[in-house]
Amino acid sequence: MGIIFVKDREGNSHKLEAEAGSTIMEIIRDAGLEIEAACGGCCACATCHVYVDEIWYNKLKTMDEEENSTLDEAFHVANTSRLCCQLEFDDKIDGIELTLGPETK
Repeated sequence: MGIIFVKDREGNSHKLEAEAGSTIMEIIRDAGLEIEAACGGCCACATCHVYVDEIWYNKLKTMDEEENSTLDEAFHVANTSRLCCQLEFDDKIDGIELTLGPETK
């Protein structure tokens, strides 16, 4: 078990337990935080957009073309934006800090 830290859209911080092999999207959704994740993790909708804290961004696997293309559909994309359905939790990112992106509605 590990930990991720998530800031919601209201600025509240949440410390969530994370299990290796789960995606960050699944961890956030299962904790009951407001994340739409409309496509269920298929990298097809950009509703799981997050901003990764800069110190953690380069520790993530490189974004592939599919994620990059889908991320174009998100609002307010930044240099540290990722789709959390594409980020699998493991011990290398234990303690990662991220912020939920804006709603897509």
